[in-house]
Amino acid sequence: MKQFLYSYATGSDPRELVNTCLAQMGDIPDDATLGILYLTDALAREAEHLLHLLEHATGITQWIGTVGMAVAATNIEIYDQPAMAVMVADIPTDNFRLIPTQMEKSADFLADNEDWIQAHHPTFGILHGDPTNPATPDLITELSTKLGEGFFVGGLTSSQSLQTQISDGGTTTGGISGLMLSSKETVLASHTQGCTPIGPLHTITESSSNVISRLDDKSALEVLKEDVGEVLARDLNRLGGYVFAGLPIQGSDTGDYTVRTLIGIDMNAEKIAIGDLMEQGSQMMFCRRDGNTASQDMLSMLETLKSRSEGKTIRGGVYYSCLGRGRHQFGEESEELKMITEVLGEFPLVGFFANGEIFHNRLYGFTGVLNLFV
Repeated sequence: MKQFLYSYATGSDPRELVNTCLAQMGDIPDDATLGILYLTDALAREAEHLLHLLEHATGITQWIGTVGMAVAATNIEIYDQPAMAVMVADIPTDNFRLIPTQMEKSADFLADNEDWIQAHHPTFGILHGDPTNPATPDLITELSTKLGEGFFVGGLTSSQSLQTQISDGGTTTGGISGLMLSSKETVLASHTQGCTPIGPLHTITESSSNVISRLDDKSALEVLKEDVGEVLARDLNRLGGYVFAGLPIQGSDTGDYTVRTLIGIDMNAEKIAIGDLMEQGSQMMFCRRDGNTASQDMLSMLETLKSRSEGKTIRGGVYYSCLGRGRHQFGEESEELKMITEVLGEFPLVGFFANGEIFHNRLYGFTGVLNLFV
């Protein structure tokens, strides 16, 4: 196929959902080899049933996917209702390998696929992770490192029900799963965080766990007030959802950083707490996040991807966005997904809103991650 096939549907009846998606996609080519399935969490308990219906109807036996509190497809975000988004691709079977659920270590999986890895030099993959497994961040980093700085995109399952993933012919929970892609396949990936630093880098000079007492040998609260400015410093309650902690990524030559929530302020002790463990001597900065900043950064990412694609046909894409983005940051009418089409044109795309986003070799937050197959 010139482009992958995709579809989406809403409703609670599994057969009707599958029939609607099949009707949208039309005839499934004989060379279709891979399926990607994203479901809203209202359908988590139906995931295995839906998977088997799709396997039977399409003849495709290799599927990956997971559950999100919202799903996405070309030009649309679907919230607060049972929904599914499906993509069917014709990637040669020897050009990818599924990653069955890895709970603690990936060594056995890598050993089992050593010959394929040496022959295909996979440097890219899609991962879905279980947010309830504390080993998930380390598993992502470990897998990337052992593939020689493998580059992954994806997200953590987001669900008020089961933390379901689709992998290895069934459903699973508890680890990471997905696929590795041969270097023979061409992909373009990027990410957008929608934050702007509002002050310089600071060195943490005293901390315990996720509580920071001193920055640059001054009280953490004093530094925070200096960076946010006089107006916001008068009413620190206004910082929630607007000011975040930015943690620089060591070794990044692009100034990349991860964003973490500012979760508490102790006015008496002049300490702050953020949503990550911090070590004395590490660095951080304060960042601002708002709708305008997010839109500008999103457009910048998309324009860069457009330039990198050099006019090639986009065969398909996957998009993983934070639950805090989407309708909460861009608007209620699927504006975040529509921005992708406005810049890159219309192409098959599926994705979900995640509880943490995977880009390269680590977990991010408040991020949009886009991958294009070209």
